[in-house]
Amino acid sequence: MSVQQYDEIGEAFEGFKGLPLAQYGEVPSFLDMVGDVRGKTVLDLASGTGFYSREFKRRGAAEVLGIDISGEMVAAARTFEERDPLGVRYEVGDVSQLRPLDAHFDIATGVQLLNYAKDIAAMEGMCRNVRRSLKTGGEFFVLAQTPDYRFDGPSLAKYGFLCEATGEEIETGPRVRITALLDPPISFVGACPRREVYEQCLRAAGFSELTWVPLEVSEAGVRKFGPDFWADLLANPPLEMLRCRA
Repeated sequence: MSVQQYDEIGEAFEGFKGLPLAQYGEVPSFLDMVGDVRGKTVLDLASGTGFYSREFKRRGAAEVLGIDISGEMVAAARTFEERDPLGVRYEVGDVSQLRPLDAHFDIATGVQLLNYAKDIAAMEGMCRNVRRSLKTGGEFFVLAQTPDYRFDGPSLAKYGFLCEATGEEIETGPRVRITALLDPPISFVGACPRREVYEQCLRAAGFSELTWVPLEVSEAGVRKFGPDFWADLLANPPLEMLRCRA
């Protein structure tokens, strides 16, 4: 997705987190994987409007820096910070050309980040910049499209999203269009990189202990909708997570 497309979304991006897939799948799964952030420093890359940045600070992170390529997204995040000051810092930046940061962080997160790399070299460059920004032993947590998602499976519409292959292929994998069924709907196009591409790039950048982590549905989601509602999602999850160590 282009910077311009993100710039046009702005604060509306927050609405994604209220859709069933995000509210009961992505958000609790990702926060559970990242775990206890109390007293830690967190670098939130592709921070968007700051949803996770704020959540990490509320959960006791000592310092949170959110970086996003979209000026409008960063402006929206700063507006949320002004309304409810938590002490989160935000700046505009491109992870593929990330400036050397003043300090090394305990944790880095990348939600829908690496899948926007235009080719393998670009993804490896992103991974190197993340590794450079972490303390030795620090962790990098990734959330992205499931590498082997079956596009011919049941629709995700009842979970608030559509996930469609565009028919194009780039070096990292097939291109994919994600539509959030908001009013009006919002679509963005990225890639669905192959599993070995992620692993190759992260290892080349110096990361180890790579572990794929499946998306799960929270107990609250099962209580609200019942287990049958989630069967299609769990049989063919559109999102998957990955953790590794610097």
